[in-house]
Amino acid sequence: MPELPDVTVYVEALERRVLGAQLERVRVASPFVLRSVDPPIREADGRRVTGVRRLGKRVVLSLEPDLFLVIHLMIAGRLRWRDRGKPLPKRRGLAAFEFPVGTVHFTEEGTQRRAGLWLVRGEAALAAHDPGGLEPLTSSLDAFQGVLRRERHTLKRALTDPHLFSGIGNAYSDEILHAAGLSPLQMTTNLDEGEVARLHDATRLVLTAWTDRLRAEVGDGFPEKVTAFREGMAVHGRYRQPCPVCSSPVQRIRYAENEVNYCAKCQTGGKLLADRGLSRLLKEDWPRSLDEWEERLMVSRRS
Repeated sequence: MPELPDVTVYVEALERRVLGAQLERVRVASPFVLRSVDPPIREADGRRVTGVRRLGKRVVLSLEPDLFLVIHLMIAGRLRWRDRGKPLPKRRGLAAFEFPVGTVHFTEEGTQRRAGLWLVRGEAALAAHDPGGLEPLTSSLDAFQGVLRRERHTLKRALTDPHLFSGIGNAYSDEILHAAGLSPLQMTTNLDEGEVARLHDATRLVLTAWTDRLRAEVGDGFPEKVTAFREGMAVHGRYRQPCPVCSSPVQRIRYAENEVNYCAKCQTGGKLLADRGLSRLLKEDWPRSLDEWEERLMVSRRS
């Protein structure tokens, strides 16, 4: 799922192209993508774009005088800049936003059709699409700590809850927790003040660094390679590859459709966190430490 750095770069690329331009027409190709009926989508046609913003993980186009197009990419949705009038891809195309200077294609990989498009009227209606999470790049340490300790969750869940923190998902939460040297399963209510400060600093550092990096990669172009797995990430998507800090193999916990990636040596004192399914299957045979895991791995390779 595109997260804060990716969505920020999308917003900046759109601003360079369509801010102040007339949205000539919205072409909806998939009946599943349009999630609103009032006002009708046709009311967006011919309106001038007065702003582009990020709302959590959503991209918002402000249209004169008081309309807003809300684009939620979810997991597999993507935006692409194409020549004016170019047809949408047949299977992946959801909608197209046509401007005098080009067309924005809204596409989605796969068949689950989770991405969505809304047209709403007024700031109050737009606010209903805001989960209300704290903006991590502009928050003070006190505000960050207040939100973090508001509810008892694991750090992984807290960072990825859009009602608590804005724009952070599975990928960058892994990177943040690695940078902070904290276990993804540490409870939010069990952190001391030093650990909270470290997490706050790591959140700002990771999100700023990756936003700057993606911004530099795109330059004056348009983001075409938006992915959750990027070269240069420390742990996310790097299962069994060496941690860039200590060279220990990156570990993972699988759950639902996601997974947590972490370094046992850097984040959990060498302790392996139990994967629910696998640890339940192995029971007492589940390795309790990184050393035990590596020893078993070496034995299995010899055999």
